[in-house]
Amino acid sequence: MYTSVMKIDSGSPTTIAQALSWCSQRLESSAVYFGHGTDNAWDEAVQMVLSVAQLPADAGDGVLPQVFSPQMMDRLEALLQQRIAERVPLPYLLGRAWFAGLEFRCDERAIIPRSPMAELIEQGFQPWYAGPAPERVLDLCCGGGCIGLATAYHQAQSHVDLLDIDVDALALARENAAALGLAERCRVLQSDLFEAVEGERYDLILCNPPYVDAQDLAAMPAEYHAEPALALGSGADGLHLTRQILARAGQYLRPHGLLIMEVGYTWPTLERAYPNVPFTWIEFARGGDGVFAMTRQEWQDYSESWR
Repeated sequence: MYTSVMKIDSGSPTTIAQALSWCSQRLESSAVYFGHGTDNAWDEAVQMVLSVAQLPADAGDGVLPQVFSPQMMDRLEALLQQRIAERVPLPYLLGRAWFAGLEFRCDERAIIPRSPMAELIEQGFQPWYAGPAPERVLDLCCGGGCIGLATAYHQAQSHVDLLDIDVDALALARENAAALGLAERCRVLQSDLFEAVEGERYDLILCNPPYVDAQDLAAMPAEYHAEPALALGSGADGLHLTRQILARAGQYLRPHGLLIMEVGYTWPTLERAYPNVPFTWIEFARGGDGVFAMTRQEWQDYSESWR
């Protein structure tokens, strides 16, 4: 959308264009951290102002001269107060987030969608997945369900199981499944990792588990502390859950199956933990790292490493 900021000399904004500039300047001069769907003040201002004005997220330049009323200004001020003073992430303020081209409900019950896996989902997991069109998909540690539900949307033949231990996150995942019209093809199950799907096999296992180590969790910007700690931290080195998942994942894959797993910035720690495993790290055109792909055969080949 808009790429330039119009300078405001004085007075309260009275148009969408002026509100965008004013909001962006307020955010830019604050101590907020950008990292929950946006990486700069201008993009956050666009989302915030359009939401307040009840305009679509893809509104074009034609809306810039439209009136921004005093009532809208009051609402924008209230949002900025929460964003700047309380450091609430923007998607929680707006109650929505976008992932893989879809809008998801978003609140404090689950972490905010931001995985680079969105790019893989939109590309049909190519060239990494070599099997037939995936009929059975598992989204492990699903949170609010964005990865599994986006996969179900883009892979119309698939049936997706969404698993998480957190009942609050699962409630949000069910709401998202219903809102997207995907509830019939998606099971949402409470489970301690694979517990609820013992004996089942999948074409794809997608997993974005907690992977923040204890030291970094304590030092993260305030915005991250608004998210559920259960969905972020994973032991002293960030790999507590990752180790458990790797030890069992291959047992739940079909022979042609593929595990795609995100470990974020802990990828060097993972490589040191499993020095004999040649992890295949995926490169993303839109940015992001720390996601690997592993076939069922590769998992089997390195089975000694998981013990």
